[in-house]
Amino acid sequence: MTEPALSVVVPALNEEDRLPRTLERIVSHLGRRREGYELVVVDDGSRDRTAERAQAAGATVLRNEATRGKGYAVRRGMLAASGARRLMTDADLSTPIEELDRLCARMDEGHDVVIGSRALPGARIEVHQPWYRENMGRLFNLFVRALAVPGVTDTQCGFKLFSASAARDVFSSARLDGFSFDVEVLFLARRKGYRIAEVPVVWRNDAASRVSLVRGFLAFPDLLRIRTNDWRGRYGL
Repeated sequence: MTEPALSVVVPALNEEDRLPRTLERIVSHLGRRREGYELVVVDDGSRDRTAERAQAAGATVLRNEATRGKGYAVRRGMLAASGARRLMTDADLSTPIEELDRLCARMDEGHDVVIGSRALPGARIEVHQPWYRENMGRLFNLFVRALAVPGVTDTQCGFKLFSASAARDVFSSARLDGFSFDVEVLFLARRKGYRIAEVPVVWRNDAASRVSLVRGFLAFPDLLRIRTNDWRGRYGL
């Protein structure tokens, strides 16, 4: 069976309301690209009809029996996907699926990992987060650049494109299950020698975001875990 040109991986937890509209927009856009694609929804232990809604939209659904975390869900989806390129995107489509074309253009130039950025010149934030979340994000990014991924302006935008080889290599080594998995993945990609590019994107905050202040603060110790895992050779680098 020929592999699709693109896999779109969507982690989802209790998303029966938002997910159908999201998948409809993705299918509509990808249909115009005229390339083979697959949708992979990872249901992270939902207690509603997330899985049923995803299946009705034509997605391949992977179900976690219990909630394991966004990092675990994305990792499982990326490793199960079969596309030559693999996009991770959030169920709320805070970054519109149309921005995929920008990421693909940079990958065409020879990059292995291309990530959406809200911080680069040319990015357009149409709906901002509350001020306290924006400030926490800026502080977190300072720590990220100091401890893990210097030079990357925005590790937390949930819109990232990987080549198949980079996705297999990086996600098979990743360990973090929570919201800091983005940092770990980019840390590993850089350590393994993959070429990373950032692209300014459109972004709209969704008021129903699941990222709480508590989860945000828990991300800070994960930066030390990444460094510790690296020092102890747990990534096999």
